[in-house]
Amino acid sequence: MLRCYYVISTTPQHGNIATSQHRNFPNLYMYMPHILKNKYLTIHIDLPFENYNFSRFDWTGKIRFVKFQNMPLSSVERTDGQHPQALGEGFYNEFGIDTALGFEAAEIGGWFHKIGIGLLKKTDEEYGFGKNYELKPAIFNTLTESNRLIISCQSAIINGYGYLLRKTIELAENSFSIHYYLENTGNQAIITDEYVHNFIAINQALIGNHYRLNFPFPLQPTLFEETVNPEQKVMIGQKAIQFNGTPTKPFFFSNLSGDKQVAAAWELINLKYKIGIREKGDFQTNKVNLWGWKQVISPELFFKIHIPVGQSMEWIRCYEVFKIK
Repeated sequence: MLRCYYVISTTPQHGNIATSQHRNFPNLYMYMPHILKNKYLTIHIDLPFENYNFSRFDWTGKIRFVKFQNMPLSSVERTDGQHPQALGEGFYNEFGIDTALGFEAAEIGGWFHKIGIGLLKKTDEEYGFGKNYELKPAIFNTLTESNRLIISCQSAIINGYGYLLRKTIELAENSFSIHYYLENTGNQAIITDEYVHNFIAINQALIGNHYRLNFPFPLQPTLFEETVNPEQKVMIGQKAIQFNGTPTKPFFFSNLSGDKQVAAAWELINLKYKIGIREKGDFQTNKVNLWGWKQVISPELFFKIHIPVGQSMEWIRCYEVFKIK
């Protein structure tokens, strides 16, 4: 069971500040979802102990859903109602999908880091992102301002690994950005990666022939690492992916760039509603994945992380929503 204590204070100079720590008494849900809003966009952000509390996706600034002029742009991982508190939605991100930080160094029964969440208890020799790990939450601090939300996550130091994560989600006119700052506070190098799962559906429309997913690099299926397209409803073009129907089974493509360094970007348009959304990172990537189902499409841009002891890294993801003429 998660046991958390919240201390909330307000300072006029710095906005609302919320701090959470792991304590030995029952849950006190004093957090409320935070909303960033202007005339174009509404962004619903769950704070660390709000709703999703599983051991996979980062708890700092969980972007649960986004609307453009009251039209929903985000979707959910599944629609069958199974374990909703463990499933992804909106624009959730994850650190270390293949192996969590310090997992190999931990003994069975010991603890390792899941960045942005806290410590997970090691139960066997193979890490699995979908496993339900016992966890100890990290310490979170939250700063709210009129057009942005800043959440930091301070870890303990376990087996030489430790970090400070700070995420800033900022709203602009028809766009929003996610700025990451990750500092190595331990005495072991941090080597991992991060991506946003991007659970998207424009106006909740099922995936079908009115969608087009564009990339800034050529797509060569022979170079893909893995291809799962059981119904052959996903069509791979030169620089775009389209659909000849609604997939009733999940599809997945990994390493769309063929392990080449490419611009971190994608663009999804819906021809029926004349709306598009694009993501662009301020970095190059050699890993781009795509997952989806009938109700969702999820392009994923991976950021490679290597932080020596005492150093830090920063990166930015920007999302822009636009109308098609």
